[in-house]
Amino acid sequence: MKAVILAGGFGTRLSESTHLIPKPMVEIGGKPIIWHIMKSYSFHGINEFIVCCGYKGYVIKEWFANYYLHNSDVTFDLANNSMKVHNTEAEDWKVTLIDTGLHAMTGARIRKVKEYIGNEPFCLTYGDGVSDVNIEEVIRFHRQHRKILTVTSYKPQGKFGALDIDEEGNVCNFQEKPQGDSSWINAGYFVCEPEVFDYIGEGDDVIFERAPLENIAKDGKMSAYKHDGFWKPMDILRDNIELNELWDKGVAPWKKW
Repeated sequence: MKAVILAGGFGTRLSESTHLIPKPMVEIGGKPIIWHIMKSYSFHGINEFIVCCGYKGYVIKEWFANYYLHNSDVTFDLANNSMKVHNTEAEDWKVTLIDTGLHAMTGARIRKVKEYIGNEPFCLTYGDGVSDVNIEEVIRFHRQHRKILTVTSYKPQGKFGALDIDEEGNVCNFQEKPQGDSSWINAGYFVCEPEVFDYIGEGDDVIFERAPLENIAKDGKMSAYKHDGFWKPMDILRDNIELNELWDKGVAPWKKW
């Protein structure tokens, strides 16, 4: 099974970094977040990837084209214009990088890589978040439920402390960052059947999370795998700092490899 990674957005909320590189190339522990996502899939036996590039996609292409140089020691002999790579590190991956357009929305990007996926089920996720979700379990769940799409769902914590206040203004209970509003949200890590493409219309303005997913759910063809472990998107600078702190302390929950 292949994994499709959406990696073409502008990442405007992380503009401190994304004015130079695309969001999936922003680093955690010295490696791009897309590498962490791919390592998670690889840990669960998926080693073929299709990356939907867009904004500054050439940066992603350059990094994979020079994977040895980015991840190994190297000696350059300028006298004879030669190069020797030491302690080479490589992954058992096949990575296809597709330019899906600068302004294409998520649905359009997925449609544009259809020919590279083939007529087979595939995994799909976003290139800006990490999780300890058991991808093999999600795939088993998908096969058992026989729907055309399975989404991994998650209940996030609230962003602010919650106050229980009585009519006289007395605080009866205080809870720092409670469990959100009890709603399950889309955490990515989809498993899709080829029939999903039937729901994605033409044009670059098709947003996968709007009409395609809404209609799949309306037709009763979507299931949700409930994940109660770790999941965190990297939306803003603070998220990047927090993820790097977890990595640097050696307690990154998504690192299973």
